[in-house]
Amino acid sequence: MPYAETPRSSVTWRSSGLSDSFPTNCFFNQLKFYSEEFRKCSLFNLWLGPLPVVVLYHPDSVEVILSSSKHIEKSYLYDFLHPWLGTGLLTSTGDKWRSRRKMITPTFHFAILNDFLEVMNEQGSILVKKLEKHVDKEPFDVFLDITLCALDIICETAMGKNVGAQKNKNSDYVSAIYRMSDLIQQRQKSPWLWPDLLYMLFKEGREHKRNLKILHNFTDRVIAEKAAELENTKQKKHDNDGNCEENVSKKRKAFLDMLLSATDDEGNKLSYRDIREEVDTFMFEGHDTTAAAMNWVLYLLGHNPEVQKKVHKELDEVFDNTERPVTTDDLKQLRYLECVVKEALRLFPSVPMFARTLREDCCISGYQIPKGATVLVLTYALHRDPEIFPDPEEFRPERFFSENSKGRHPYAYVPFSAGPRNCIGQRFAQMEEKTLLALILRHFWVESCQKPEELRIAGELILRPTNGIWIKLKRRPNAGSE
Repeated sequence: MPYAETPRSSVTWRSSGLSDSFPTNCFFNQLKFYSEEFRKCSLFNLWLGPLPVVVLYHPDSVEVILSSSKHIEKSYLYDFLHPWLGTGLLTSTGDKWRSRRKMITPTFHFAILNDFLEVMNEQGSILVKKLEKHVDKEPFDVFLDITLCALDIICETAMGKNVGAQKNKNSDYVSAIYRMSDLIQQRQKSPWLWPDLLYMLFKEGREHKRNLKILHNFTDRVIAEKAAELENTKQKKHDNDGNCEENVSKKRKAFLDMLLSATDDEGNKLSYRDIREEVDTFMFEGHDTTAAAMNWVLYLLGHNPEVQKKVHKELDEVFDNTERPVTTDDLKQLRYLECVVKEALRLFPSVPMFARTLREDCCISGYQIPKGATVLVLTYALHRDPEIFPDPEEFRPERFFSENSKGRHPYAYVPFSAGPRNCIGQRFAQMEEKTLLALILRHFWVESCQKPEELRIAGELILRPTNGIWIKLKRRPNAGSE
């Protein structure tokens, strides 16, 4: 065999996670094991049900795929996102993807992202008040609290709609988002659920249909309201001969506002269906990933008090024990916190793996991979290459100091993917993570209450701890005093 091939029977994806005897993170654990077993091979082959997959975890191998403008098609497993997300920026390919990416990129301009900082501060303040109740109390699971905050932020920035998830986690829309993500993950790792006709015969398929209706109805309603609001604003501007433009410009805009006005090179606007695809994609991609990253930062800081002290020192230098909101200038000064976030994403990348389908034959590490093959980039293992990150399991934010990053392989660290199909929202995510962590850590000292083996990490759509993130909070001396 030309490269390492695992025993087919031991790696075939055989479970939906419904059986206690076959835990949901079993496949991910197998990937971790074989990536270490075949570390020097740089790639290996396995089977996901009937689907052959080549797994990559060496920077040189990963670069071949991610740097290419040809290998941009997502794998078959992403098809299960289509009922919810359609073929938006995450799932589309070819000319549609290129056109949509070009059209949407301006909405992520840094000047526009800065307007969203107000939302992040507002929702972060609600989160801090919720966390206050846990100070000097028993350990608690912080994972959901942070996730609901991230969901509130993406709802308001993507749609301009405040769903109040932090205050009402049981709303139909909030519940549908979480259930839909679970159903998609379950279907991806259950080959017998792949055919659409068979899927609808299972209760999971019928539940998928119910939640899909809730999600699409909500998004459709918000888009219709925004479109009517935009038309009303135009009419008012026309009636007042432009005199109300100043008041209109002060209104906080969401991604949806910009999508309604976006045009392609020919001046064509997005259809309602196109807009729904992108808004739903923002909702799907824009909260779970950032929430996971922030949770992992708190877990790691709670286990590394010396690092946490350095973060607090930097925060005190920037904010001087005040309770003022975080500004863009503050974010630029929080360089050590940025290194902490980067190191947390190295150890626990929010997206632990992602897959592409090759549209032509490809040579990787000297081996010919045929057209049509599925290639899986195992980010989790890539970030643990001991040749690039010595003592890879150690939490060392200093790895990302500029002097220590110089000369590092550009594809050795890809928490937001890389190349032409990198994550369009990475600056938004970094801004949100630094802002919320700054708000939390200005107020509290964090202690982690779990050993690494107690986390039971599940590598699914998002890298998450099966048992949550359990911490204790203590109030920092003089935190918040004016």
